[in-house]
Amino acid sequence: MAAEAIFGCRGIGISFGNRAILRDVSLSVSPGEVLGLVGPNGAGKTSLFEILCGRYVASSGTVTLKGQDITRLAVHDRARLGLARTYQSPVVPSSLTIAETFRAARHAYRPYRTRMDAEWACHMANFRQPWDRLAGSLDTFDRRKLLLACLLLRDPCVLLLDEPASGLINSEIDELDLIIRHLVDEHHIAAILIEHRLELLSAIADRAVVLDMGEVIATGTPAEVFQNPRVLEAYFEEPAHG
Repeated sequence: MAAEAIFGCRGIGISFGNRAILRDVSLSVSPGEVLGLVGPNGAGKTSLFEILCGRYVASSGTVTLKGQDITRLAVHDRARLGLARTYQSPVVPSSLTIAETFRAARHAYRPYRTRMDAEWACHMANFRQPWDRLAGSLDTFDRRKLLLACLLLRDPCVLLLDEPASGLINSEIDELDLIIRHLVDEHHIAAILIEHRLELLSAIADRAVVLDMGEVIATGTPAEVFQNPRVLEAYFEEPAHG
């Protein structure tokens, strides 16, 4: 892992039953950087996220944050250290208003946050909805914005974003890209982003790591890895020629 990296893993492996899901996976991300994590279905991307956030325990390897070994830390302890994660499906507390949702988020960890902090988080996530509205009535994009704003109340240093563009139309994806880049560039947050669509990742990621069948098959800039013959073969199931 690079010396300037704030978060990453080395030598991660995990098996379910007799099937190896991840084998010797290593990656790192630095403050102010977006790292894309890509690969075909079944490559092991979400399983890796589960290990990074603490929901799964790896059978081998280490996870580090701010130079600290957090491999055995629980999810909530990692969150207190500044690790935040979103999920592919933006599940919100449907029976709570937006104000009630923010109140719960503000009091999730000490030191408790103020309403002004929540308003700042809304601004950062470009979330503009009346606070007396039920969270369950929001569309997919506003649900994602609400959840992101709640995470920002924790003052995270690392964001794990699991297919944040899922279910969004092109104009919403463009807006989401701007939100993420602003958080990364202006607030020096490190982000790891899972995304299936290579063209979308090319627009936002500084570097990319490609998984296939649980192994890293390529790393580098999006332009480099998306021209890699092994990556093309993994995605299109036939050898690249030329």
